[in-house]
Amino acid sequence: MIEEARIKKNLKEFAFPRLSGTGFELKAFNKVKQKVENLNLEYEIQRFAFSSFYSRIYPKIAFLSVSLILLLLYLNVYMILSTIFIIALLGILIVSVILTRKPERIQFITRLNSQNLLVKIKSISNDIKNNDRNVMFMSHLDSKGQRFKVRTRIRTIKLWISSSIILAVIIILRNMIFITFEIIFYIIGLPPLILNIFSSIIVLLNINENSSTGAVDNASGIVCNLELVNYYAIPENRLTNYNLWFLFTGAEECGTMGIRHFYNNMENFNPKKSIIFNFESIANHVYLFPGGNEGDHAKDVDSLLLNNNRNLKIHHFITKRVFGTHSDGGFLGDRGLQGYGIGEVEAYDYMHTPNDTIDKVDTKILAKLCLVLIDALKEHDSNFIKFL
Repeated sequence: MIEEARIKKNLKEFAFPRLSGTGFELKAFNKVKQKVENLNLEYEIQRFAFSSFYSRIYPKIAFLSVSLILLLLYLNVYMILSTIFIIALLGILIVSVILTRKPERIQFITRLNSQNLLVKIKSISNDIKNNDRNVMFMSHLDSKGQRFKVRTRIRTIKLWISSSIILAVIIILRNMIFITFEIIFYIIGLPPLILNIFSSIIVLLNINENSSTGAVDNASGIVCNLELVNYYAIPENRLTNYNLWFLFTGAEECGTMGIRHFYNNMENFNPKKSIIFNFESIANHVYLFPGGNEGDHAKDVDSLLLNNNRNLKIHHFITKRVFGTHSDGGFLGDRGLQGYGIGEVEAYDYMHTPNDTIDKVDTKILAKLCLVLIDALKEHDSNFIKFL
């Protein structure tokens, strides 16, 4: 059965700083592994090495390079010297973009180690024809603190993008169309230039710290995942037509490195037949974030969740992810896998800060969410024939 007391106990146990690639993250991994072993379940460990370049250094290079290029184009002085600097900055930017197309392959700057843990529970029928049909629950093990709040960072990125576009348009108009009125365009371009430089400075000043206990992001997800492992460890609770996978990823907060490693080595997982649920920062409200690739069977589970009988209000939240934000669910959704992120937008006010503490999390909501998921999957599984 689902037990709120166990959820609360686990939440307290996992609410400690767990920065990617550190011994603190490894401690959280070992705690999960021990709990799975106590249930006599088999599991896989996926160890991997990664670099912090993509998550922590590349954004600073990209934002600063573009801002400096715009500044040089705006000033329009010492053209030979400015051209040399612009070419150099473009070279750095292009090389960085090429390198980060496959960031999991980068092995320079700071090289760190992490690991995923995957539990697989077979369906009751164990039908070989449906061996690639899975319901997967995910949660990431690591946490991070940052100098600036999530909302501040999102607003900064939006400000940088909008000011860059406006400034680029002004520079083009000044140099190619309204040359005789260039002084006016220098004046018009000054505010977006200042805002662009300001937003780049904020990006540069933002640093990762091991200062957040990560109770919401993402100890809440870990304990939901563990509670479902406990429930489905009992043979009579398992599904008839779906295998169950429970994935605990490492280094999500450092460029989604854990899920990238998992995806590159994924086997016996049919994206068209399977459904993914990613637990990502739940405190007092529950939001469903569709990935955009859901088929009829995933939409059926979606409907059952929204119309649950547990008196749990679930918000259906559809939005495009902001450039610069990453999540395990977002990564898989971008690659055509179907499923739902389960999280909360209100938690942005204190995620990645020392204020992300256990008092922010309503364990009754977490317990109710687990029950709603179990109910929906059980009903969908019993009506499975309709979706063949």
